[in-house]
Amino acid sequence: MPDYFIDPDISFAKTLDAGFYRDKEIFEECKEKIFAASWQFIGNEELVNERGRVYPFILLQNYLDEALLLTRDESGSVHLLSNVCTHRGNIVSDKPCLLSQLRCCYHGRVFTLDGKFVSMPEFREVLNFPAGEDNLRKLNLFSWNQLLFASIHENYGPDLFFKDMMERVSWMRLDSFRFQPELSRTFQVKAHWALYCENYLEGFHIPFVHPGLNAVIDFGEYATELFFPYSSLQLGLAKKAEDCFDLPASSPDFGKKVAAYYFWVFPNMMFNFYPWGLSVNVVEPVSPEECRVCYYAYVSDTSKLDTGAGGGLDKVEMEDEAIVENVQRGIRSRFYKHGRYSVTREKGIHHFHRILADFVNS
Repeated sequence: MPDYFIDPDISFAKTLDAGFYRDKEIFEECKEKIFAASWQFIGNEELVNERGRVYPFILLQNYLDEALLLTRDESGSVHLLSNVCTHRGNIVSDKPCLLSQLRCCYHGRVFTLDGKFVSMPEFREVLNFPAGEDNLRKLNLFSWNQLLFASIHENYGPDLFFKDMMERVSWMRLDSFRFQPELSRTFQVKAHWALYCENYLEGFHIPFVHPGLNAVIDFGEYATELFFPYSSLQLGLAKKAEDCFDLPASSPDFGKKVAAYYFWVFPNMMFNFYPWGLSVNVVEPVSPEECRVCYYAYVSDTSKLDTGAGGGLDKVEMEDEAIVENVQRGIRSRFYKHGRYSVTREKGIHHFHRILADFVNS
């Protein structure tokens, strides 16, 4: 596997080698080295909104393909478990429902809603049974207000990824945000997942690709802030006061006409805060030539929907898809290996590439 290097000095650095986007072996390596090692968005706590509620799902379907299970036990605690029976590997729960305990339909093995083994028929003669490995595997679960995140491996704590974002918008009433499935979307994009993230991580293209967004964002004041080690922020300021947040004095951005907070969290999550609420965007790898982009809309003020930087998001998405799919075609060229970074406009991509190189080289 190639050893990737990104010079820490952006003025000297070259972008990620084009082979990263083309190599199928590297794409497979990223499953464990990047996606299983980091945090992934699950959804919100409404998925298990009452005691006894269970919610089975596949984490990054067709990529990580890990069968997991959210549960809320009788005490009200939420758990994230492997949804695979520890006897013969059957899927334990196949649909959202209310249960008092988990029972495998294959041979009747029973677990509590927090994953502990309870009983198993015809196992009295088995020695050293049950053991800890007979419980359902319990996974790391992180909750930020109502938003839930999973980590398969225990490599990194959530603070490394989310702390800076949480502190920056701590003044927001996130408990007032309500998930709106009718405003949520899924897009199939014919481009490598990292190319989609790179496009998100710079506002450089806004005047060239997004005329509608450029009309409401003050491009001259558009700023990127790097949070270390695994997140960043692009701060979009409004041209008109009516398109911005009403910031309290406690906000570090008080006095600015903030139209949008564009937070990125490694490797594939975007948290776009607008005056109307939050759009969580998750980029899911499908193949080296394709990704799936899922938009989850959480609304706090319906009167501000479709206004300012948070308006016309479907159009912005179509514009982004068109340009990213063009890049996907371009990076196949035998004449393209890497480029250079704009020191003023592409700090976010440089930061992303350095993290990618560190994870892939590990």
